[in-house]
Amino acid sequence: MNQENLKTAIPPLPERMRPANLDEYVGQDHLIGKGSVLRTMIESGNLTSFILWGPPGVGKTTLARIISNQLERPFYHLSAINSGVKDIREIIDKARDNSLFKKPRPILFIDEIHRFSKSQQDALLGAVEDGTLTLIGATTENPSFEVISPLLSRCQVYVLKSLDVQSLESLLERALKDDIILKKLKIKITGKESLFRYSGGDARKLLNIIDIITANLSPGDSVIIDNKTVKDKLQKNIAQYDKSGDMHYDIISAFIKSLRGSDPDGAIYWMARMLAAGEDPLFIARRMVVLAAEDIGLANPNALLLAEACFSAVHRTGMPEARIILSETALYLATSLKSNTAIEAIDSALEEVTKSGDLPVPLHLRNAPTKLMEELGYGKDYKYAHSYENNFVDQEYMPSALKGKTFYTPGENPRENDIKKYLDRVWKNKK
Repeated sequence: MNQENLKTAIPPLPERMRPANLDEYVGQDHLIGKGSVLRTMIESGNLTSFILWGPPGVGKTTLARIISNQLERPFYHLSAINSGVKDIREIIDKARDNSLFKKPRPILFIDEIHRFSKSQQDALLGAVEDGTLTLIGATTENPSFEVISPLLSRCQVYVLKSLDVQSLESLLERALKDDIILKKLKIKITGKESLFRYSGGDARKLLNIIDIITANLSPGDSVIIDNKTVKDKLQKNIAQYDKSGDMHYDIISAFIKSLRGSDPDGAIYWMARMLAAGEDPLFIARRMVVLAAEDIGLANPNALLLAEACFSAVHRTGMPEARIILSETALYLATSLKSNTAIEAIDSALEEVTKSGDLPVPLHLRNAPTKLMEELGYGKDYKYAHSYENNFVDQEYMPSALKGKTFYTPGENPRENDIKKYLDRVWKNKK
């Protein structure tokens, strides 16, 4: 085998450095450190189904494999992107057949479980509940939004965090010392800031960067890795660096900013980029729900209703039809009037709460469910708005220390101009 073929045959650095046991696993000490909850469960052998929730590159798949190896359990791996109910049922049937021969209960690892439809998740319920198999799910999305309640109630959820600098340092040191390729090179690192910044707490990204920098070196070669080297190499090899979809965050940012900037063409282009790359349609729909509230808000409250309907419809429909629903919603949001007063109001109020603390509720606004509370003045002098003309009465609703404080200022758009006129009329310009 020639040198070129030999290089091709060698797995990439992230695969070569995949940990084989818990002691080699970097990060997530809150879960797998000595005496931690997940490690204790693993060491006891009494493994229950659970879901690993965290960003890409923090070791979800690796951890599932380590658990399977340590407990000597059969391991089945499905990806929610290209697996269906038929694949799930085949694995469940195998697991039940194995149980007849007293073989260990298998582990079914489902990557990106948030992409499974309701019917696919339903197919898992019986096997998880009766212990036919142990489910380990992995997701980058909040499972409470994406995993059906009956399945979620049968699984613990463990949150994995992006790797901190100390964990990245440890991973880098181990790679330089132990990797079969890197240890034969003369590598000197004089600047780690760019390495860690571009990796963004993602172990796979960090190792991919090292792989790119050292790709054309031979045993005995020397290389100095500094901040400039990292930047230059990544600019030349951006496609390789982003081969796992690492431009995901840049493209969703461009999409949201196009919507916010009222550019329907830019929004549709970036949406098409995401869909063509296999982005989860529900991720796009969920971001539009947030944008509808944050950037359109009271200028057009129907935007939030449409975005929420879009999310629900996409969830029920799936691709390729979901692209039409997403397109309609994106075009509506992009061409809608904009207002960010909702987020400004709540953020201003939260800032005040942090600054002023737990100010007492005025007595007239307190509930008086007991006689003692009534005697103490709870609810006294409260004015019921509907008992007054136009269902409004002038009374103070803020703590006394914040009397006259304003958090919401109507924006400059037709609907909020009407809101401003109403507030000015009833509050006599006090608001």
